[in-house]
Amino acid sequence: MFPAHRPRRLRTTPAMRRLVSETTVEPRQLVLPMFVKEGARQPTEIKSMPGVHQHTRESLRKAAVEAVQAGVGGIMLFGVPAERDAVGSGATDPDGILNAALADLRAELGDSTVLMSDCCLDEFTDHGHCGVLTPDGAVDNDATLEVYGEMAVAQARAGAHVVGPSGMMDGQIGFIRTALDEAGFTDTGILAYSAKYASALYGPFRDAVESQLSGDRKTYQQDPANAREALREATLDLAEGADMVMVKPALPYLDVIKDVAALSTVPVAAYQISGEYAMVEAAARNGWIDRERTVLETLTSIRRAGAAVVLTYWAVEAAGWLGARDR
Repeated sequence: MFPAHRPRRLRTTPAMRRLVSETTVEPRQLVLPMFVKEGARQPTEIKSMPGVHQHTRESLRKAAVEAVQAGVGGIMLFGVPAERDAVGSGATDPDGILNAALADLRAELGDSTVLMSDCCLDEFTDHGHCGVLTPDGAVDNDATLEVYGEMAVAQARAGAHVVGPSGMMDGQIGFIRTALDEAGFTDTGILAYSAKYASALYGPFRDAVESQLSGDRKTYQQDPANAREALREATLDLAEGADMVMVKPALPYLDVIKDVAALSTVPVAAYQISGEYAMVEAAARNGWIDRERTVLETLTSIRRAGAAVVLTYWAVEAAGWLGARDR
């Protein structure tokens, strides 16, 4: 009557649990999203994202160097311009904040990390949408692709190793790949935001980039109820030449990460977004959860679902915790 099988034998000591652990999180798998604000005189903490800052160009360089020294795998850069217009012209301006800051980081860091850039117009438009608009206010898919192509080339020229088109326009990966190749940037990679959902968890990010959006993005971002649609999007992006595919947000869509990882022939990324960050930070500051354990548990769950790369605002801190565990 006694149990012949005792799985607890493999949980008896920390050394035993470490030996048989199935999923690992390593600093090299983490990418740090960062924000740089045009004209800023000092770094400013984002109220809804405690611990995350809008950087000056100088403080960005310093923080990026610290991130690389911590061992993170990459940096994803977002720009916050001083002025916006209907077509997001600051996005393609070589002297615009995002491109100028990319050049700063490439000069500072060289090839010591993977420098990624957000290839989307929402930070740069005065209406806050991810593309240019038709006269009746709809997002014009094909006109937007033209701008994305110019934006990707400008970012590659500024020093980005990888561009990250996040606008969910149909055909964006193929169009950008062609634009990069024709401009001679055949080695510049594309991280495709293949399954970007119309989530309620983007609020703090919109604070971070001072978004001008009124309304929503449901006509181009995915319905949270749909999973098969994500597989279709990922399949199309792979066919168009994506070097990596991504699911965003992460925690509410672990099932989608798993399904995309099962079909993908390239690395799969997941973005642990601002709302996910803010919820954990708020609960930890209230003493309701253990912050470090919770952060590492969430990262482990995303890796376990199948993400090879995780974009997370905790990248540097998590790298420190993981390094301490290894020593």
